[in-house]
Amino acid sequence: MHQTPQITKKVLAFDIDQTLNVAKTPIPLEIAEVLVKCLNYFEICPISGQKFDQFAVQIVDPLKAAGVTDAQLAHLHLFVAQGTQYYKYANGDWQQVYNYPLKDEDVVKITTVLEESARELGYWEADRLTHGDEIIENRLSQVTFSALGQKAGAEAKYAWDPDTKKRQAIVEKCRAKLPDFLYEIGGTTPINVAAPGMNKEFGMAHLLKELQVNKEDILYFGDMTQPGGNDYPVVQLGIDTITIRSHEDTLYALRGIVGIISA
Repeated sequence: MHQTPQITKKVLAFDIDQTLNVAKTPIPLEIAEVLVKCLNYFEICPISGQKFDQFAVQIVDPLKAAGVTDAQLAHLHLFVAQGTQYYKYANGDWQQVYNYPLKDEDVVKITTVLEESARELGYWEADRLTHGDEIIENRLSQVTFSALGQKAGAEAKYAWDPDTKKRQAIVEKCRAKLPDFLYEIGGTTPINVAAPGMNKEFGMAHLLKELQVNKEDILYFGDMTQPGGNDYPVVQLGIDTITIRSHEDTLYALRGIVGIISA
């Protein structure tokens, strides 16, 4: 007798860049459409090093274009800056539930050492920035180095450091000068720097608390699950993780999940 496979997870959690989209672009319509369907069955939790405004552009706006309802948005949880900030939808708008910002003096220290290290290695490329863009960004609970800025094209970003060796070299110099901070490589050109422990393990631990679920209830999708990657703390936490190569892999998996549930 044929039995339909069962989906036992309650939460689908996602890295964003290269997991749900092409880096720094809105999620494609087909991803948005399948996520809207998933919101009928799961709590959906993007968790990334990006700031809230970027979550709105890359995730929320495409979901609205795909017809998401307010009732569905109540099941979307935005874990910003690796989960050191959390936003949920209530009363027709996004509400910040918590925020763990860096001290101002630490922001100055991190910013200084990132620029110094990149310059010493010849990787400070301010001449390639789009007007009004910046290489180092204060995201409150973390400082992010993006080698070509936020507005550079995807092709240039993918080509800049495909094997992460440039960023590894920058991180090594930074750690030698300023060791008491957390350094993580993510996406195509970023390095995220935060206080010790303020990585995705911190974010996922708070996700468990805020949503009142267990590790076994979560399935996580990410592209940087190797040691040193910004998704690796999720693996270390013991949460079931799918390593993907691109958003097409994620789309294929989500369509399969929806297919099983709706069968």
